[in-house]
Order: sequence, then structure tokens, then C-alpha cells
Amino acid sequence: MSNLVIVESPTKARTLAKFLGKSYKIEASMGHIRDLPKSDLGIDVDNNFEPRYIIPRDKKKKANELKKMAEGAKIVYLATDPDREGEAIAWHLAEMFKGNDGKKKKTPGKVPELKRVEFHEITEQAIKHSFEEPREINFQLVDAQQARRVLDRLVGYKLSPILWKKVKRGLSAGRVQSVALRLIVEREKEIEAFKPIEYWSIEVEVTKTTGEVFVIELIEKNGQKLEIKNGSEASLLVDNLQKSSYSVSKITKKEVRRIPAAPFTTSTLQQTAGNKLGMSAKKTMMVAQNLYEQGHITYMRTDSVTLSTFALDMARAYIQQTFGVTYLPPSSRAYKSKAKNAQEAHEAIRPTNLQITGDSLNGDNITRDHKRLYDLIFKRTVASQMTDAVLDQTTVDVGASMNPVILGSDSDSRINDPGQARMTEGDTYTLRATGSVLKFDGWLKLYGVRQYVEEEQNSPEDDKKQILPKLEEGENLGLKKILPLQHFTQPHPRYTEASLVKKLEELGIGRPSTYAPILSTIQDRYYVEKMERKFTPTSLGKTVNEFLMKHFPDVFDYEFTASMEDQLDEVSRGERKWKETIGTFFAPFNKKVEKVSEEAEKVDLELETVDKNCPLCGKALVVRIGKFGKFLACSGFPDCKHTEAIEEILNVKCPEDGGEVVVRKTKKGKTFYGCKNWPNCKYASWTKPK
Repeated sequence: MSNLVIVESPTKARTLAKFLGKSYKIEASMGHIRDLPKSDLGIDVDNNFEPRYIIPRDKKKKANELKKMAEGAKIVYLATDPDREGEAIAWHLAEMFKGNDGKKKKTPGKVPELKRVEFHEITEQAIKHSFEEPREINFQLVDAQQARRVLDRLVGYKLSPILWKKVKRGLSAGRVQSVALRLIVEREKEIEAFKPIEYWSIEVEVTKTTGEVFVIELIEKNGQKLEIKNGSEASLLVDNLQKSSYSVSKITKKEVRRIPAAPFTTSTLQQTAGNKLGMSAKKTMMVAQNLYEQGHITYMRTDSVTLSTFALDMARAYIQQTFGVTYLPPSSRAYKSKAKNAQEAHEAIRPTNLQITGDSLNGDNITRDHKRLYDLIFKRTVASQMTDAVLDQTTVDVGASMNPVILGSDSDSRINDPGQARMTEGDTYTLRATGSVLKFDGWLKLYGVRQYVEEEQNSPEDDKKQILPKLEEGENLGLKKILPLQHFTQPHPRYTEASLVKKLEELGIGRPSTYAPILSTIQDRYYVEKMERKFTPTSLGKTVNEFLMKHFPDVFDYEFTASMEDQLDEVSRGERKWKETIGTFFAPFNKKVEKVSEEAEKVDLELETVDKNCPLCGKALVVRIGKFGKFLACSGFPDCKHTEAIEEILNVKCPEDGGEVVVRKTKKGKTFYGCKNWPNCKYASWTKPK
């Protein structure tokens, strides 16, 4: 009689099989085996919010297979993921074996002996340890997952019908997705309301007597910080600087140490993969999940920046062997999580074996994306345990003063007393240059210095850095060129996936397992569009947000949503009962739902029009939204059912046949660029052509 091990996916099952002997049969549950029904609320609000779980139709075959396997097994090991979701999957499997499959009459059959095993990496050592020390199901984690599931179901199933009734059929609202939408809409409003303010800067190229050239920027006039508001002010300053002499007034040197960034959490991995690899949060998590299931990295849903003792020893050994002892700090580094509540997974995302680099990574269906993401994780982990980078930062202040003028000369236009000649001096100015010299590369050795001084640390003082020549205080400089530059203040940029995840984390909204689904949902619902990797709300998204914020401002308040997340964390630690938490939220919420359903006015969803008529009936075409995004439809629908695709022309010629390049969408809604002459011309590109 063999043992049965149940995991979530076939990939994880195959990896686990490498470390378990023939006495173990490993099977995948393919995710959750039980869930709330789709056809109705599935929660008895009058019976303390008791959820009614069923085995969905598409899972019944798998459920029966697992039951049959379990009947003949000595022990059933539940080896699902080490977080709330994984714990809930294990509990649902246990409940299924007990006959709790949503039917009124239980049919348990033979209930096997169940043991829960937990591991954060799929390696021989971790697997062996987890099977030697199995545990019981952690019902605090199960309760926390149930609380989130029930809470989200109540909000979605109560609010979505109101949107259907008051706005448009087929819409949805979500407890956290609608908060993410609110952030995007409010940022767009800021951008639309923003009034740019003009300002100028003045850069001056100066030379040493030996010929070296460097750039200084005007910062002060007569000892006061200078703000140049317009071109006229800039022009006067340029005139004065043209008539000035320059000399080095002050040189300041200080040593600057750059500390490596902490190992990756889910959030920082998604942000970095988005910024550096152009990966969406969803794609990042899919690739990371596959790397984890093949045993290459530790569990990828975590708030923790901590590395285990084993990982620290492995990293330090790798650093000493690869770079030498000078790149190894006296002791390992420890980092503190910035997340409000670090969760159950108590280690950061890291490679399981530092002898495997991105280039040498192999396994089932390993792609370029696997290698690129793994390389990010590898370098971040190793760098986190290397020595500081040390730089000498030099700041040079240059004084500029008006050359003495003899008043009363024929050439001077500022004659006050033509009969009197005297010396006078004008204003004095301070200009500044900043440069740095790398004394020791430290952890930058792993990356290459130039890109990571700016990208990884994202330090504003790195702007305008340059290599400075050797200078001495009092040294005279020659004027080569003055460069007045016009600028305008800019609004906060639109959110990218990376910056939106960062904002949600800062607000304490969402958790590692929820970021990617949140971003996918608001795009799938066509509440937002992604243009050049930045989120823009659609007219539909704006309308939905306006309706929800008008009638349910408390539910989608940032602080309230973060508070609910904190309460779910308290449930996971056994500090709060989940049904009481739901009850406190639901009573006032449901009362408001009933009031809005009865009293709120129906919203007229404004249709976006185009300057084009229907070729069948001649009526105006309007923009409508379907499963795959925008399309054109006749305003005479349903009498006229004409539809056509929207073509956005870029004013760029196709590199293959010279036709117009237009914006197109895949069936999954992803934007690409193709030739208008398709299918005769097959040109297509994921990146926007110049």
C-alpha cells in the first residue's frame, strides 16, 4: 500500500517525484477542488455567513479520481503551497474526503489518514524535512482565506447587480479591484486638471586653462536660491553671465556608500520585472510559479525580505568563491520588511541553488523569460549579501561675478553721470557641478556599475553626474557656452503595473497573492487600457468609478480597505474570528446596497462617437465595448447589427510594403501593431514602431 501525495499542479508533481521514492504516488488536484457556486451567492447570511462549497462540474472527475486513490492509500499527504490559499486547498481536499462535497447527504466512504506537509522550496533537503515533520492543517490560515473569499463574494455579488441595473449589463465591482480602478481614475483627473508652470534652468560650459570642459548649473544669485520663471528672466541672466568671470569658490568631497537592495518580495519582484523586463504582473507570477514548481526558486508569494541561514551561508560561499573575500562583509546582512504585515511565507524569493545561473538554467520548457526572471532573482539575492559600493562624491561651486564696468564710457549704456567715471560691480552668482568617482564597486561588481547606480538605487542626486577634472579652489575658469533651457512642471505620471503595485503596497491594500489578479481584472473588464505600459481609464471605467464613489465611498475608501486587510491578517494569527469580522462589515453594507438599489438614478452611459456613418443604413457609428475591447457599432442597433473593428492609424509607414501601420488587438486583448494591408502584408510588431 503506497502513500498518496496531493499537490496543485502537474509540474510540481513531476519535480516532487525526483525526491520521493516509489512508495509515494503523486497526483495534482489542479487547484481548488471545492469552491463557492457561480450560480448564486453561496453564503447563508442568516446563518452566521456559513459558506456553501460545492465541487464544480469541471472538477468532479478529478475529485472522484482522488477519492479512489485515497481509499487505497496508507497515508494521504497534502503538499499544497505554503500560504493561506494553499492551506485552504488542503482543507478543501480533507473536507472532500469526509464527504462534504456540497450535497445534502454526505457520502464519505473510507476517510484516509491525512497529514499536511509544508515546504517553501522544492529541494531534496526541504522535502525530506517536511515529510519527516508533517503537521495538522492550520485553521487560522484557512479561516483567513475563507474570510477573504466570503468578503469578496459578498461585495461582488451584491454590487455587480446594482451596476447592471443602474449603469450597464455585464459589469462587475470588487472590493479591491475597484480601489485599484479608483487610483487610476483619480490620477487621470489630476493629469487632466494639471496646469503646467514654466521654469528655466541655465547650464554653463566652462574650461580649465588646460582645456578640459565640464558643465555647471546656475543655482544662486547673491546668495539666494534662484528660481527662473520665464524666458525674459533667463535672457537677462544669460546677458549677465556672458559678462562675468568664473572661478572655483568651493570644493566639497565626501565618501558615499551604496547599500544593496533587499532580496525580492512578491511586490518588488513584480515591480522590477515590469520596469526592467517589461513583464506584466500576471506574466511575472506565471513564470515565477513555474520556476518554483521546477525547484529553481523558493515560494514566490511572500512579503518577507529575510533569507534563511542556509541561504545566507550559500550566498556568502558563492561570493567568496566568485569575487573574493574583499566583496564579502564581515557578517551577513539582515533587512527589514517595509510591508505593513509580513505574512506566512517567512523567506524572500531566492534561488535554491546558486551554482545554477540564468545562462545554465534548464528544465521543462525553460524559455528566455524564465532565464531573464531567474537572473533578476539570482543577482538580487547574491548582491544583497555583498559589500557596499563606495564612491567619492565631489561638489564644485563656481562663483561668477560681473566684470567691473567703467561708468561714463561711451560703450556703456548704463550711464547715470556722463561726467563721472567710476568702477562698479554687478550681481554675483553661484553655479554648481557634481561628480563622483567609484572607489570600490562592491555589489555593483555583479551588475556593472553604470546602469545600477541610477536604476537600482533610483537616487535623485545621481542626475547630472559627470566626471570632473582635477580642480583647486580659487582656480580661474574660462567661459565656453551658456545653455538656457526651458522646462514645464509635469503632473504625476500615469500608473504602470509596477508603480500601481507599489502604490497598493504602500497603502496596505492587497497581499502577494492578489496583486496580479487585481491588475488583470480591471483590464479584462475594460475599465482601463494599457497604452505604452501605462494605465488609462476608459469612459466605462470612469463611469463605474464615479457611480461607486458616489454611492459607496466608505467601502472603497483607501484606509478602510487597508483596515480590512489588517483584520484578515489578524484572523490568520488567531487574533480575530472571521465570521464576526464579516458580520461587522456586512450589516451596514447590505443596508446601503438596498437603499442604492431602490433610490439611485440610472446612469446614462455616454457613447463615444466617431466621424463615420454605417455603410448599411447611414446612421452614425458609435464606440462600444465587447469581450475583446472597443469596436464600432451602428447606433441603430438592434435594427441594424453592423459592426467593424476600430483602426487607430499611427502615421507610420509599414517597413515591408509601405502601407499604414495601425493598432490592433489580439483575442486576449493585448495591443500589437500591424500593417493595414493585412492579410496581404503580414507585418506585425509588439513594440510601437517609430
